[in-house]
Amino acid sequence: MSVVSVYAIFATAEEAERIGRTVVEERLAACINILGTCRSIYRWQGEVETAEEVPAILKTTGEAADALISRIAGLHSYDVPCIAVWPIEKLLLSYAEWAEQSVGPLGNA
Repeated sequence: MSVVSVYAIFATAEEAERIGRTVVEERLAACINILGTCRSIYRWQGEVETAEEVPAILKTTGEAADALISRIAGLHSYDVPCIAVWPIEKLLLSYAEWAEQSVGPLGNA
């Protein structure tokens, strides 16, 4: 198994926490780190928009990444949420083992 980071942007910290808690409880992610607000500037429906948003980084396995992306998208308030998988080149072995055991069937942890 391999551990990857999933970067996602949420409308609010509350949304990030609600979705993060759900995917951790469902064992799709080992954890979520909810970061401070950021200012985003983007083009949406032909207009340049500015918004305060909340980025977060989730850790999961490469095998669970697609299911995690789908679940976040299904729970998200945005029509087109930013959800990206970032590979992790190196990781503390004990952390990698914990993350892998925290994702997947209930019998793992």
